[in-house]
Amino acid sequence: MNETERSAFYERYENGIHVIGRVGLSVGILLMLAAPLAMGWVLGAGPDWAAFGMGFFQVAIIYWTSGVVEFLVYSPLLGSGASYLTFITGNVLNLKVPCAVNAREICGTEVGTPENDVISTLSVAASSLITTLVLAIGVLCLVPLTPVLEAPALQPAFNNVIPALFGALAFKYFYRNMNIAIIPLVFMCILFVAAPGLIGSVSFLILLSGAMAIGIAYWLFKHGKLN
Repeated sequence: MNETERSAFYERYENGIHVIGRVGLSVGILLMLAAPLAMGWVLGAGPDWAAFGMGFFQVAIIYWTSGVVEFLVYSPLLGSGASYLTFITGNVLNLKVPCAVNAREICGTEVGTPENDVISTLSVAASSLITTLVLAIGVLCLVPLTPVLEAPALQPAFNNVIPALFGALAFKYFYRNMNIAIIPLVFMCILFVAAPGLIGSVSFLILLSGAMAIGIAYWLFKHGKLN
């Protein structure tokens, strides 16, 4: 296959991905909305739409920024197919993005290339299937394992699952770029210790720490300390 045929094939692949992705996202959103609305209609327990609209507005005004930023940041990294899968299945930062990054490093592909798009799509699809399988096994085993899961000795572990997960995922990237990561990391640690109430504003503070990291990286690059 020469370069012209390769480009034409990839263009057809991209067009197909966008069609399937848009249809899949639309169907997924409709299904997520249809289930509670159908149950409310059958049971005659519909919501107070005025209260629903007010609640939705209060939540949307907080999360729209992170939603837009995540799309702009992660779509170029993931590629078309992986982006559609990621944004409909969730767990963007803690599962899908690390999975795609690891797959790219193993295969040696470059961001923005057709090869990277294919590898990212396959890795995110595999991650989604495995996550669904693990959740299904967890649901089936929930009742038999309830006495074990509720054991007092295990409660400290469950209370620290999220910090342990993000710490393990982040360490590899912090270690590789310690000169960039150290200042935002120390600043955020001091900020959260001094003002614990800011934990509820993590979405906005991620933007701040990201801006700090970008600024530090730019300064290091301009001074010849970063390749």
